[in-house]
Amino acid sequence: MENLSAGQKLDRAFDRLGEEHSLSFELDLDTDAATLKGLDAADTAPEDRIPDEIAELISGGRISVSVESKKPLAESGEKDLKGFAMEVSGPDSTLLEYRMIGDYVYGRADFEQFGQLAGSSMPSVDLLSPGDELPKGAEDLEKFLNGDWVKISTKEFKEAGLFAGGPDTGGAPDSGRPTDLPTFDASTQKKLLKAVGDVISNEVDFTTTDGEDGAERITATASLRTLATSLIDEVRPLAKEFPAGFELPTAKELKELPRKKGSADFTLKNGDLTEVSFDLTQLDKKLKGEKLGLVLRLGEGETPTAPSGATELNLEELQKAMMPELDTLPLDA
Repeated sequence: MENLSAGQKLDRAFDRLGEEHSLSFELDLDTDAATLKGLDAADTAPEDRIPDEIAELISGGRISVSVESKKPLAESGEKDLKGFAMEVSGPDSTLLEYRMIGDYVYGRADFEQFGQLAGSSMPSVDLLSPGDELPKGAEDLEKFLNGDWVKISTKEFKEAGLFAGGPDTGGAPDSGRPTDLPTFDASTQKKLLKAVGDVISNEVDFTTTDGEDGAERITATASLRTLATSLIDEVRPLAKEFPAGFELPTAKELKELPRKKGSADFTLKNGDLTEVSFDLTQLDKKLKGEKLGLVLRLGEGETPTAPSGATELNLEELQKAMMPELDTLPLDA
């Protein structure tokens, strides 16, 4: 039986994640609303303090993501994705859902909840029409504002410049998705992974303990400033291979990181990575004694499915409904 070090076990766990074709993860804060409100400085003006509703949302909220690909995730690009889903939840209900499946992007939102959080009512679709009849396109928008599922073709998203690649970036034929999004090519990814691995092996100390239900907990400890500085120094020679707009932190920004050592916990079960947790109070000495944990839970990905009954929106009609004066402008205006 092979005897692996804690660092090697963690490496293998990450490798196994990359070999999967699907993955799900959930991100939330391990804290309570009272702790979050306690983060306000004593001299913070009442109007600038964290509202009760926001503190409850952040402490009880979570972000859930599922992704499925035709290829192993470590080898996948956007064109390989079969489905992607994200859900933002509050303590009691879903606030926002987004799915990208096939040729459509699906979405719904609870605007009533958003209005309560903002302390005001959300805008009504009635504002788009001075009369009794809604303009064409606005009727479907009303369904979205009422919390129903809507969908928009990815082709329309691309043509409208709503993808990172900008307007009509020349996506693959019939894919409806741009191919020139700012991503790292396979060669650069391999170099980055090697650089990260080298730095971690030199700068991080690993210890392991037994967890619950046969799980194993690996604690990685390092100086955040030393780790980040070493990592940036290692990858800086690769900067010329990075996509446009990707910038590395400056030396001044790195010096603002705490010098003291901090740790992150990784939970493994049967060799699979199931949870990563990090105590955010390590980043600020003023938070000493508080409980403010950032937790990432991982699991087998569920196949994202298209919601039934989604209303298709036409971006061009919506634009005309919201800005009807555009129809009266001369073409050369």
